[in-house]
Amino acid sequence: MTSTRAVKPTGRAAPWTGEALQGSVEERLAAGKALRNATPRAAHAQLAPTDAQSRDIVAVLNEQARSRLAPLVPVRHSRMLASPFAFLRGAAAIMAADLAATPSTGLLVQAGGDMHLANFGLYASAERNLVFGINDFDETHPGAWEWDLKRLVASAVVAQRHVGASRKQQRQAAHAAASAYRDAMRQFARRGNLAVWYTRIDDVALLERLSPAVRARAKQVIAKARTHVNLQVLDKLVELVDNRQRILEQRPLIVRASHTSKGRPIADAMVRFLGAYLATLGPERSVLLKRYRVVDVAQKVVGVGSVGTRCWVLFLLGNTADDPLFLQLKEAQPSVLAPYFDGSTVPPNQGQRVVIGQRLTQGSPDIFLGWGELDGVHFYVRQLRDMKGGAEFEPGVTQPAHLIEYAGLCGWALALAHAKSGDAAMIAGYIGKSDELADALVQFAEGYADLTQRDHSTMEQAAREGKLPVATAT
Repeated sequence: MTSTRAVKPTGRAAPWTGEALQGSVEERLAAGKALRNATPRAAHAQLAPTDAQSRDIVAVLNEQARSRLAPLVPVRHSRMLASPFAFLRGAAAIMAADLAATPSTGLLVQAGGDMHLANFGLYASAERNLVFGINDFDETHPGAWEWDLKRLVASAVVAQRHVGASRKQQRQAAHAAASAYRDAMRQFARRGNLAVWYTRIDDVALLERLSPAVRARAKQVIAKARTHVNLQVLDKLVELVDNRQRILEQRPLIVRASHTSKGRPIADAMVRFLGAYLATLGPERSVLLKRYRVVDVAQKVVGVGSVGTRCWVLFLLGNTADDPLFLQLKEAQPSVLAPYFDGSTVPPNQGQRVVIGQRLTQGSPDIFLGWGELDGVHFYVRQLRDMKGGAEFEPGVTQPAHLIEYAGLCGWALALAHAKSGDAAMIAGYIGKSDELADALVQFAEGYADLTQRDHSTMEQAAREGKLPVATAT
């Protein structure tokens, strides 16, 4: 994987020490195939040992709660308890520990770390085109490609169970994700580096991939995503108070704060934060952002697994009252992958880690993507809800047949992200052309879905016994 370590200018030319992939495409395909001797593809069907004494999910959740805002921890637990699929979404740290005991080829990529179905979707590229891909990078870190793929296929089975799919449909969704990853990786293996870098799964390519029935639904999602712009956020999140625009409080999910956690006036703290954050943007984007002024600031609860981490929403105005900009400052804590993989190339600021991972794997991210630090807490910054859209996972609403095709799209997008940072030819050589790995991953996914259901029940029991605080409303 390409290093992310910064190079300091010295005032003189430095020798080029590129990190070219070693060997031809054919040689790397063969090298990947040879890895099957040490790690047979069928071995990926294995689950980690689940000794009850060494695997304590309640302890993991309580340990995570120690670094989160205490009043929001019950909200996080409540959201995870909503269903086994919601539990899986919030259990990235639990699954990372489970995956640590599973077979691996040793091939690394810039891993997502939390690759379930709900963390893929539509977003706006810097060129204002709609692109499909990974849309959550909180856990990104150098890691094993298999871990991302296993989390994805497991989520496909858990999501299908959540919407009432048959066992056959559950298996089909997991297989669709794994086989789409395989097929895409073989294509990327033979493309030039720039061709892979510039590859996008835009709305046109996405629609071409889908069956007519799913395509009709996708067109609706695409049309809705195009409405998720700053003016739409303005209508939903801003109200007029004493003839002044203010972010609408919706306690406890959106709360206006006058001071930071360390007692600093929020207005002063944000001015200092934005000054440092501007330095992480390109100079042309810094000039653009400086044309906006901060109008209001509020804290916001986001996601499932992220609940309890600090998140601020900044409301800014530009040239006119119809020129709003909403920035989200989201806390970045160490990745759940950090205990298991070398972090020597990971920067000390966790927000910068997220930004580097997103820039590396997305290719054309949000123009305001950057990072900073506030009261000793690391944040990354992006626009709020900028043309974002995704699949629904609701019983009685989501059709299992649609989720099968959606899982295939996610497998395709995951392969593209991995090909940009890893050795696509070696990964493709290892996977091969057959269904052997896909079949093994389906078996893994079913087993892990069963484990997830048991974990969800364990969490319910812990909540009843008062071992985990749970909110009554979220």
